Formats: sequence, C-alpha cells, structure tokens
Amino acid sequence: MNGTAFTEAEFMICQCARLIRDGALVFIGYGMPQIAAILAQRLHAPGMVQVYEFGAVGALPETPFVRFTMGGPRNCYRSVAWTSMNTIFAQAQLGLIDMGVLGATQIDRFGNINSTIVGRDYHRPEKRFPGSGGANEVLSQCWQTVVIVKHERRRFVEKVDFVTSPGFLDGTPGARERAGLPKDTGPWRVATSKALYGFDDRTRQMILLGVLQGLSVDDTLKEMGFTPLIASTLEELAPPTAEELRILREEIDPDRAIIGGAGD
Repeated sequence: MNGTAFTEAEFMICQCARLIRDGALVFIGYGMPQIAAILAQRLHAPGMVQVYEFGAVGALPETPFVRFTMGGPRNCYRSVAWTSMNTIFAQAQLGLIDMGVLGATQIDRFGNINSTIVGRDYHRPEKRFPGSGGANEVLSQCWQTVVIVKHERRRFVEKVDFVTSPGFLDGTPGARERAGLPKDTGPWRVATSKALYGFDDRTRQMILLGVLQGLSVDDTLKEMGFTPLIASTLEELAPPTAEELRILREEIDPDRAIIGGAGD
C-alpha cells in the first residue's frame, strides 16, 4: 500500500470512478456517484456524458461539490440539454443509456438494492430512507450499473428488507425478463471500501473480483452477511493515487463533506 493515507470514502469513490468508461452515457445517482463521475471526467473519461433523473444531459457540474443540491444549477452547468424526468426515463427504456451509478443502504447476493427502509414492516420500519428517486429505473433499464457502498455486514445482507431497485431478483434464470425487465441489463460491479465484486453469468450470484492492496479475502468476508463466490484469480486493487486524492481534496470536495468519512 502506498504511503498516503486515505479514507474509506476516498477509495470507494476512486474505485467507482475507474469503472466509468470514456464516451459512455452514464445515469448518475446522488452523492458519491456524482463525485465519482466528476473525478472520472477530469482524469480519464472526458467524453463521458452525465445524465440526471431531473432531466439534465451532458452537464459539467461546478465544484466544489455542495450537498443537497441534486437538482440545483451547480449540477446543471453547461448541460447540452435540460429535458424532463419522463424523457430521461424513456431514453433509459429505449436502451440509450450505457451505465448507471448508484449508492445503496443494503445489497444482497443477487444485486437487489434497498434504499427505502430497514426493518421488515414497511409501515413501521426501524428506519426510513429517501427511497428510489430514479434508482429503480437505473438498475431496471441501464445496460450496466455500478453500485458504490460501504463494506460492512449491515449493508451486505442475505435478503434485502425491501427491493427498491431490482438486481437479479431470486437469481433464477430469466428472473429479470419474467419481471418485464430488458434482457442483458442489471448490476455489473459493486465497488466497496475494501473490495470489488461482479456477478456470475450463470448463477447471478455476487462474485469477489478484487481486494484492496494490503487486505486479505478474510478481511472482506467477515464484513458480509452472506458468502459470495470468489474468482479463481483475484485482482489486487490499487489505493487512490496522489492525483486522484489531490482532485478530490482540492477541487471537488475541499470541505470533506463526503470524502472525509466512511460513506455513511
């Protein structure tokens, strides 16, 4: 591991940013996904086009990042188009959006996401969260979706308390298609504060692809409520580079509102 200290949030964001392809049309969720998208665009994906659920297309969000301003003018700066929520979702349904980037409160072995409640009783939950926003459409319609989430047992659960956004549902062959979702869409990667996961093509189960440099497989598994599959060859994930950290700390989030913590 390099000698530069970094937070869990910084690693999660950098890892997520590295997964965003140049030239891709990317449906961006609120918070960490936004920061990851800005970082990717400044480092290796200048041709990436950001899409927001409220209708902005091709924005170059102003920095520094300001929390709780998802639909504000800072996130719409230099948009090539400002349409509507219906238009953006229709474009996703037509298969025009390449990638999605989402956060999650809970995720299970088949990539189903909960961002609505904790607790089994919807009407009397232990805790209620903002819910879907556009997240259901992102995971339902985009060709590939990256989920960014802190690596801890309470988030990686055997079965989510509520399916806000559908992954591979029960994991059976054709489950998404039977639910009316487009073929070959769904969760693609899960970027955490310790590891990187994908999904097995046959079983649709989460599969460990890589571990942060300096950590072991056991370090990741002990913080999960289920045991994922493990790839035959694991990637050693590089920590954030000095340039990634400089851009995050000096340009995007100098107040450390997001990158200063562990991503709670």
